[in-house]
Amino acid sequence: MVAFAKGQGTGNDFVLLVDPAGELSPTPEQVVALCDRRFGIGGDGLIVATRTEAMPEHERALGGGAEWFMDYRNADGSVAEMCGNGIRVFARLLEQEGLADVTDLQVGTRAGIKHVRAVDGGFSADLGAVRLEDGEPLVRAAGLPVARPGQRVDVGNPHVVVAIADDAELAALDLHTAPELEPATPGGVNVELVVPQGIAGDEGRIRMRVHERGSGETLSCGTGAVAAAFATRHWAGGAPNRWRVEVPGGVVHVDVDQQADGEHAWLTGPAEIVYRGETAIL
Repeated sequence: MVAFAKGQGTGNDFVLLVDPAGELSPTPEQVVALCDRRFGIGGDGLIVATRTEAMPEHERALGGGAEWFMDYRNADGSVAEMCGNGIRVFARLLEQEGLADVTDLQVGTRAGIKHVRAVDGGFSADLGAVRLEDGEPLVRAAGLPVARPGQRVDVGNPHVVVAIADDAELAALDLHTAPELEPATPGGVNVELVVPQGIAGDEGRIRMRVHERGSGETLSCGTGAVAAAFATRHWAGGAPNRWRVEVPGGVVHVDVDQQADGEHAWLTGPAEIVYRGETAIL
């Protein structure tokens, strides 16, 4: 039997394993079984906490700057570069296990080293430089009357953000089926559908739903919230620098921070471990 934890951040839920020496090596089939909501534990993905030194291919790439590596897998068993909600839940797990000081934590990911710090009510994570990319793929989704152009955004993983007319149109979408892109994106892409809610003071506000590659529609997507905020900010002419993103699972905040290598996104939101147990799947 292997010990596990279950955690969530704004409804984006994960199965978590602590495997410092990298001994478990879950297969894609085991990841699917763990994340199955009827026959397994259930989750949008699997997070394995491993010491970076146990993953030499990543230790070299990260330059030894992060003690812990967040090995993230989507619910379908595929490997993912990053997870914005997951990295906060990862930090909460390390905190509760007494494995790391979360006042200023460096986390290794397949998208590079990310900085995480504890704040009131949760964690804030610097997800790195965000890139708006050229090209406007047409996006078709069930319930969307006509195809809409999307904005490509790189948050360490790929996103396409689509503006939706109003809340009623957003609610009418059926995201059980993956939206179709023209041209298609090799390897898949996360698709965010957003309704701008205006600006209150110095804070922009949007409402969002998301279909995540490898997981389907989820209640929240951290990197997706960042992508949606950056795309909406771009459409608004480059301001403001703080965004409130409402997702079905709650609210997260995105702050734009100008650094030497470009505009970074700090994603802030809650994270909690909801239960622990043992599994025979691994």
